[in-house]
Amino acid sequence: MTRASLDKQSADVAAMFDGTAERYDLLNTLMTGGQDRRWRREVVRALEAKPGERVLDLAAGTGTSSVPFADAGAETVACDFSLGMLRVGVRRHSRGRPTRVRRLRFVAGDALRLPFADGSFDAVTISFGLRNVADTGRALRELRRVARPGGRLLVCEVSHPPNALLALGHKAHLRYGLPLLARVSSNPDSYRYLAESTLAWPDQAALARLIQDAGWDGVRWRDLTFGVAALHHAVNPG
Repeated sequence: MTRASLDKQSADVAAMFDGTAERYDLLNTLMTGGQDRRWRREVVRALEAKPGERVLDLAAGTGTSSVPFADAGAETVACDFSLGMLRVGVRRHSRGRPTRVRRLRFVAGDALRLPFADGSFDAVTISFGLRNVADTGRALRELRRVARPGGRLLVCEVSHPPNALLALGHKAHLRYGLPLLARVSSNPDSYRYLAESTLAWPDQAALARLIQDAGWDGVRWRDLTFGVAALHHAVNPG
C-alpha cells in the first residue's frame, strides 16, 4: 500500500480508492466530522458555475462534488483515475434528473495527463484530490492547459490551522483519532493514507506559491473551519 510518506504511485493510489469507492463519501464525512459537506457547498458558491459553461471537476470520485455544477446548468465533466469510483458515480447518478444526466459526464483520466484539448473548460476545480497526485506542480499546469484564457481555478484542499492551539488539536486528531477509526474500518489503509497525506500537505501560503509557479494569476485563498481546509482561487492569464 502506498503511504503518504512514500512516492505516490498512481496505480497504487487508484487501487486504494477503488477499494473504498462504495463508502468513500461516508469516509470523508467521518474524517471531517461532517464538515466536508459544508466545504463542498462553499466550493459551489465560490466557483459560480453558470448555464452553458463547461466545468471540469478533477478527482471527482463518485461525482458527489460534480452534481451541483450540472444542476446549475453547466456542462460538467467528472474526471477521476479510479475506475471503481467512476462506476459507483455512474450507477448513482444515471437515474437522476434528466437535465442533470445530460449535463454530467464521467471520464477516466490521470491528473498528470488529462485527456482533454487545450482551453476546453471555462472553470476547473479539484476538491481533496490534489494531495493524491505524484506531482502537484504538473497537475496544476495540466489544469491550466485545459482551462481557457480567463478560465477559473478553484482548489479545495485540507490545510493547516494558523492558530497554534487549533493546529495542535488538528494534528492530534490526524495522528491518534483517525488510527482509531482505521481499527474498525474494512479499509484501514485508507484512513492511514489520508491522515498522513494531510499532515504532509503544504500550508495555505505554500500551496498559493505552487499555484502561481504553475502559471496561474490572481492567486488568493480563504480558510474554511479555522484553516482545517482552504479554498484557493486563481485565473488563467492565457
